[in-house]
Amino acid sequence: MNFTEIAQTRQSCRSYNAKRDVEQEKIERILETARLSPSACNGQPYFITVCRGDTAKKVAKATQGMGMNKFSSDAPVLLVLSEKPYVASAALGAKVKKNDYRSIDIGILAAYITAEATAQGLGSCILGWLDDAEIRQICNLDGSVRLVITLGYAKDDDRQREKKRKDMDELAKTID
Repeated sequence: MNFTEIAQTRQSCRSYNAKRDVEQEKIERILETARLSPSACNGQPYFITVCRGDTAKKVAKATQGMGMNKFSSDAPVLLVLSEKPYVASAALGAKVKKNDYRSIDIGILAAYITAEATAQGLGSCILGWLDDAEIRQICNLDGSVRLVITLGYAKDDDRQREKKRKDMDELAKTID
């Protein structure tokens, strides 16, 4: 599957087959792809916590406040993406340019993770609705939790949906 095919195929999965586990080899492949994702000054200011079993259930519950993300309980794997400190050069650049490079880097990381999950035949969903303090306690983390990504096999009846996107002229322009 080439990158365009991955982009056309990948969608947020909200209907997981709770009875089908994710093979360790696929998780390792996703983590290796994540390790290769670009970041400011190659600093990788994040940490990935792989949650399975009871821990995954606890983290899923911490994403379900106010009735959100109920489907997360069916995902057999949850990846918690938390912040780590900048490397010195990225910290200086962030301060001088007033730009939060960690958030950008974590967004790129999430894109790499979900793209590789799709290439591995898995569904994924990026969750930003979460209880940071609760997940930090569950996973024994010191950095802020920024995203949780659910991973698993979609149910057989979870079909590809039509992508609704802006028209190209609303999204991009070329200036000579």
